Amino acid sequence: MGVCRTHYAANLMAATPKSSWPWVRALLHSVYDQPDAASVHAQFDRVLDAVAEKLPKVSEHLDHARGRPGLHKLPEGGVAPDLVNNPSERLDREIRRRTDVVGIFPDRDSLIRLVGAVLAEQHDEWVEGRRYFGLEVLARSRVTAVPDTASSGEEVTSTDTIPALSA
Repeated sequence: MGVCRTHYAANLMAATPKSSWPWVRALLHSVYDQPDAASVHAQFDRVLDAVAEKLPKVSEHLDHARGRPGLHKLPEGGVAPDLVNNPSERLDREIRRRTDVVGIFPDRDSLIRLVGAVLAEQHDEWVEGRRYFGLEVLARSRVTAVPDTASSGEEVTSTDTIPALSA
């Protein structure tokens, strides 16, 4: 699994001179914006050629990241976990934010109640809310018919073996 794009960009920024960062960031985003893996690799080569002479450390950093997943887009409606900030880091930040408001807790039980409430709220959001792949994307990608080679030539549809997706 690769590093999320935000963390990778932060690491790349550390290897890039401040004055060159806007240009390098634009080049990096040009890689992210490619529609498929072949285009990603072609654009990556162009980016490496563009920075190789002027910024050898950046070129080396980019070349090392070439094989990482998450450089190209997913099907419309899909967001892979490593393309966004890590969900557990967001949860940690939310817990920190809520506990910082209180400051000092009177006892251990009050801390556990507050953190438990945050975790329960987050669990509900994960169950009910945003999914990494929307139901529409999953439904479009389902196989509609699979020939059954073991029986008398009947076809088995995916809805016979996979329960329908519901929101």
